[in-house]
Amino acid sequence: MKRSPHIRGLIALATVALSLYVALTVPVHLGLDLRGGTRIMLETRPTSAGDADGEATDRTVEVLRGRIDALGVAEPTIARSGSDRIVVELPGLEDPRKAAEVLGRTAQLSFHQVLGTVAGADDLPEPLPKRPREQVLADESGQHLRLRAASLTGKDVERAAARFDQQGGAGWHVTVDFRGSGEEGWARLTGEAACHAAGDPGRRVAIVLDDKIISSPQVDPSVACRSGISGGSTQITGAFDDGEAKELALLINGGALPVPVEIIEQRTVGPTLGAEAITASAWAAVIGTVLTSLFIIGVYRIMGFLATVALVCYGLLSYAALAALGATLTLPGLAGFVLAIGMAVDANVLVFERAREEYASGHRRTPRSALTSGFRRAFSAIADSDITTLIAAGLLFFLASGPVRGFGVTLGIGVLASMISALVITRALADYAVARPHLRRRPHLTGIAHTGTVRDRLSRSKPNLLRHPRRWLAASAAALVLAAAGIAVRGLDFGVEFTGGRLIEYTTAAPVDADRARSALADAGFPRAVVQTSGDNQLTIHTHHLSNTQAAAITDTFTDLAGKADKIRDEAIGPSLGKELRRGALIALVVALGAQLMYLAARFRWLLGTSAVTALAHDVVILIGVFAWLGKPIDGVFLAALLTVIGYSVNDSVVVFDRIRELGRRDHKESFARVANQALLQTLPRTVNTGMGAAFILTALAVLGGDTLTDFALALLIGLVVGTYSSMFIATPLAIELQKHGRSGRIPAARGSTRA
Repeated sequence: MKRSPHIRGLIALATVALSLYVALTVPVHLGLDLRGGTRIMLETRPTSAGDADGEATDRTVEVLRGRIDALGVAEPTIARSGSDRIVVELPGLEDPRKAAEVLGRTAQLSFHQVLGTVAGADDLPEPLPKRPREQVLADESGQHLRLRAASLTGKDVERAAARFDQQGGAGWHVTVDFRGSGEEGWARLTGEAACHAAGDPGRRVAIVLDDKIISSPQVDPSVACRSGISGGSTQITGAFDDGEAKELALLINGGALPVPVEIIEQRTVGPTLGAEAITASAWAAVIGTVLTSLFIIGVYRIMGFLATVALVCYGLLSYAALAALGATLTLPGLAGFVLAIGMAVDANVLVFERAREEYASGHRRTPRSALTSGFRRAFSAIADSDITTLIAAGLLFFLASGPVRGFGVTLGIGVLASMISALVITRALADYAVARPHLRRRPHLTGIAHTGTVRDRLSRSKPNLLRHPRRWLAASAAALVLAAAGIAVRGLDFGVEFTGGRLIEYTTAAPVDADRARSALADAGFPRAVVQTSGDNQLTIHTHHLSNTQAAAITDTFTDLAGKADKIRDEAIGPSLGKELRRGALIALVVALGAQLMYLAARFRWLLGTSAVTALAHDVVILIGVFAWLGKPIDGVFLAALLTVIGYSVNDSVVVFDRIRELGRRDHKESFARVANQALLQTLPRTVNTGMGAAFILTALAVLGGDTLTDFALALLIGLVVGTYSSMFIATPLAIELQKHGRSGRIPAARGSTRA
């Protein structure tokens, strides 16, 4: 044997061993949609030009980290996203109300001397500036007080603690200890207030939190004028219960946010949904992989078995890469991981079909030489196909956000792992197998020493599938009109990511009729809420923006209807973020098509590149139109599926065009139409076998997955069928028509091609 097979074998062994070590020692971080919890995205709102920078956001992150630690959530994560956004993940926290209230409050604490009251100010807005360095705020009883500028702020506070006074009858209160100059400042403030007579408003000290007076006590008569309260400590009293007192102490200890923040996205997923998603995807992976493996073994025999072993190694490589990169595995990402198993079959099928062609042609007399030639000739198509898919994955990562971005990560890792498994691991195993003496004596066992059923039938019939290219184009135009009619007539049901609002999903103890639920919500003050049922005991509510208090009222309404209503998903998207995501989705789509066009034009000239991108645009419109007719949501998961279809369907076009380029180099005098038809017939067995392998995985995902995974798999199944059709009967016929209107009917010269 030559030295290169030994080197490939060592590389494959080292890669598998390293991946196994990483998989066993480094855990993969699961997203909240798989383990349950709350995800909140905040956006800073600078009040001055000096705060409109990344430093203000960094300071806000540190303050929020202190508040989160005080909440007692296990393994929380907080990270800056861009220049003005902060993402907070709180595993295990299923009620977002407490977290949202604590994180969203600016906690601007200040202490003021009261100058007097404002008569007849019951209807004045709050806060109302009166004079420079003064303001008017309402106290606990509703009386408006005129306050001097703050004498102390939260920066002067050392610590705060919630305490309960059983003997004094004060109930729950918050003890505040000052530090440094704050001790002297507190003595000076209370000393000035003590100079006023008892009952005079000037003897009061106002404690303000976020422009609201939370306490304005009178200085005790025992305090002497100008002396003040020494010791650097005070109490904030009021009608607090234990929760309010502890929350106030938490806010004071956490510090004030440097700039105000606004919650623009909030997602809560119950752990039950996460466990079901993991189980469903795991079963889909097992069943889909088994069916795909049986199909590949049945078609390619020994080589099919080795490809199955490589698929297992591919799964190990992908998992280890996710763990090593510290990537977060989300629900769409898990689906992308399962999907990439089907895509990994493609490279093996390409190699085996080329090896069959080489052996059948008589140019290669042994399976070993045919296999070597198959790997060499298939490399160009494999590289082009994977690069186009990587373009889609890269666009998902850079242009999308949240779970869709995680899908792009897993898809990109899957593509790279599939290349390694096919070109390194499969080849190392295949080189070893075909060198065995018993396989040299029985070449039919290898699976590449015969042409296969599909190729045999095509060789006997030799159909001219592209005899009437305009008929195929006319049929495609009719399909486009039907899809566009669905978009125009039914409209698009944009998900909460793109429209803004709130989506809450419940499981109920007893079935609840949708009409009855709508009526109950209308009575509760939510007449515009959209109610959908899923199964016997699931309800989904989609409405405009709700506060956490209003969301709790909806939960109480369903609890009254069904006896028990458990929230398993809660998503809230602000209007600005929804608009931004819609714009980002459109940009991602346009950039994806443009990037595909540029790459294909560089590899196959503008003629074939334009034809392929036109076919991709056809696939996009058809898929969106089908979802419009079916009333399926257009959400972030659908966007992931759509961009995957763009990357996946172009693979078929790349394989056909790669063969057109190769055949055109052999015979420059042959017409482009005849070359295109011959290329289509030669690559059809690969298209059928690859499509079957991916269909097994996607069907298992559609049948076994939950609602989200089902829609995802359905979109990809539709894209698989439409993409296969468009690559054969849109891209290629369109290229023929464009070539007819060019200067000649021959194939254009290739650019950047590899040697056959």
